[in-house]
Amino acid sequence: MKPIVSIIMGSTSDLPIMEKAAAFFDSTEIPFEMLALSAHRTPREVEQFASSAKERGIKVIIAGAGMAAHLGGVIASLTTLPVIGVPIRSSFDGLDSLLAIVQMPPGIPVATVGVNGALNAAILAAEILAVGDENIDRRVAEYKSSLTDKIVKANEELGKIEYKFKC
Repeated sequence: MKPIVSIIMGSTSDLPIMEKAAAFFDSTEIPFEMLALSAHRTPREVEQFASSAKERGIKVIIAGAGMAAHLGGVIASLTTLPVIGVPIRSSFDGLDSLLAIVQMPPGIPVATVGVNGALNAAILAAEILAVGDENIDRRVAEYKSSLTDKIVKANEELGKIEYKFKC
């Protein structure tokens, strides 16, 4: 089995957020890899990773980073693969990370999800992959259907709660 998605994080302190993406890929049977790389502390390793990702079979990269959050942009500048940025809440409620990721110069796009939004990044990555893979498309559709089921069940539970003036 070879990974088709890379989950990259600026440090392992980001793992509690980024593991939500890993869990989604595991549940949808999408092979992935996880690495800690820092745009500032390991720039040569980031360059080597980004420049070799496509030839290794990677199709989408998710990059989670906090604070200055340059990881996704640096990776995007070194590859033609789609990069999805996950701003990690570390200071300023994650606003610094969000702005660092979303404000990319023309020609270097990084799709950006909400602060700590690793699960949404994984779903978006799967949707990108699903364009060319019917099995992934089916599994993403099943996942989204399960979201509907959760709301239907929640409404059934809410219907059982009694209040004096609840109609």
